[in-house]
Amino acid sequence: MYISENDKIAIRQLIEKQLQAFQQKDEETAFALTSPVIQRKFQQRDFMNILGKKYEAIIQHRSIMFQGFTLINNYPALVAMIMDRKGTLTQGVFVVQHQPDYSWRIHGYELLSLDEKII
Repeated sequence: MYISENDKIAIRQLIEKQLQAFQQKDEETAFALTSPVIQRKFQQRDFMNILGKKYEAIIQHRSIMFQGFTLINNYPALVAMIMDRKGTLTQGVFVVQHQPDYSWRIHGYELLSLDEKII
């Protein structure tokens, strides 16, 4: 799948907006930025509880440095280096889905160790 430079900018802005919503504890905005598939699968409260437990480094990060794009199961994904509140580094992968209205929505997350290869 080809990702244009404009799409790359839009995807990064989308992810930054959700990260900001997480930092501000704005659950409504954070959930609204997810794909319809995610929204059908979870209630807003359940979504935030699961994310808080499984993806704490994303929700409560100290810093994030975006590294570039890849494809995960044919979905574009933005890869980042994440430092959590304790200072531990991990790789974060933000998978996005293109919508019928040509917008992008967040479709999933992965946290990987620094030495783990992203495929």
